[in-house]
Amino acid sequence: MDFAFDARTEELRTRLLAFMDEYVYPAETVSHEQRGQLASPWDTPQIVEDLKAEARRQGLWNLFLPDAEHGAGLTNLQYAPLAEITGRSPHLAPTALNCAAPDTGNMEVLAQFATDRQKKQWLEPLLAGEIRSAFAMTEPEVASSDATNIRTRIERDGEEYVVTGRKWYISGAMNPDCKIFIVMGKTDPDGEDPRRQQSMILVPRDTPGVEIRRAMQVYGYEDHSHGGHAEVVFTGARVPAANLIGEEGGGFAIAQARLGPGRIHHCMRLIGMAERAIELMCRRAVERTAFGKPIAQQGVVQNWIADSRVAVEQLRLLVLKTAWLMDTVGNRGAHTEIQAIKIATPRAVVDIIDKAVQLHGAGGVSQDFPLAELWAGARTLKLADGPDEVHQRSLAGRELKKYV
Repeated sequence: MDFAFDARTEELRTRLLAFMDEYVYPAETVSHEQRGQLASPWDTPQIVEDLKAEARRQGLWNLFLPDAEHGAGLTNLQYAPLAEITGRSPHLAPTALNCAAPDTGNMEVLAQFATDRQKKQWLEPLLAGEIRSAFAMTEPEVASSDATNIRTRIERDGEEYVVTGRKWYISGAMNPDCKIFIVMGKTDPDGEDPRRQQSMILVPRDTPGVEIRRAMQVYGYEDHSHGGHAEVVFTGARVPAANLIGEEGGGFAIAQARLGPGRIHHCMRLIGMAERAIELMCRRAVERTAFGKPIAQQGVVQNWIADSRVAVEQLRLLVLKTAWLMDTVGNRGAHTEIQAIKIATPRAVVDIIDKAVQLHGAGGVSQDFPLAELWAGARTLKLADGPDEVHQRSLAGRELKKYV
């Protein structure tokens, strides 16, 4: 078993690490300063556009897409360590490389399922970083972790579909550059197969009947850098029938295809977040003195650092194994491992960041360090892409089948 990265991955890692040191980390403070001077906090600071231009110039662009026609042509195993690096600055680096959710998942859907016309109109500007997008699935009235509960209606009316429903926590929708929604709703609510009732359709932001009602907070944050999380209401929004993605009844299957790569992207970025937290924890420990000796000499702090390092190394191996399985036997063959990393990674990373917050004292919950935002983001991922408990239930069911 060879644990080394291949030559292309190592070369991209070297370039990306240099890009982070030279451009991304210095831009973190600048980004916050520029955002405070914007007419709207949802607008994009100029430093972000500068980062995007530099990343594209350096060839660090669309690294997530395995399709060489549209992206870098990297496998999941090759992309995983690059996603980890971007997780060290999750509010800037993924966007700079055009590798930020929800655009990544939406581009994967369009690349795999869209018609040529849909690709021309929406995929190409997304690949170029000219626009942003959102994925409208979660609803406030139902348990959206069970996609068969979705109530939004997508009704055929001649050569159009009419979309009616209420969505919330629609990531990126507050950004004015978000020009297109991929909306999941029911085209056949009374269908015999509950997993064939849903469809996905493209709804432009400027469609009459689309209302961005409000920004949703996440642990008190509005998450301006990611374009926020919006409540969006569709009231008889009409779009051409040609905007349907794939076929009627194919929405559930498309959602599953979208979520597999997305979960591993989240998990690798989470590991990068944990690495950033460990680095901040160690720096703080050697710089501060309490009760007559450096904090780094306190036994409990040494235990925190050691346990955090062990957890990260374990998680990384599991995530890389999952990426390898996705490349070799497909998402279905890696189902157990995909669910395992979704359960294990946010749980462990939240704990690591929490230790770093504790070590920083008041600074840990302040805006002067990235830890509070990192914690909020990591904690949210225990819910996103399916709550942990849903994955535990499914994974346990497969394990139990071996003994029945």
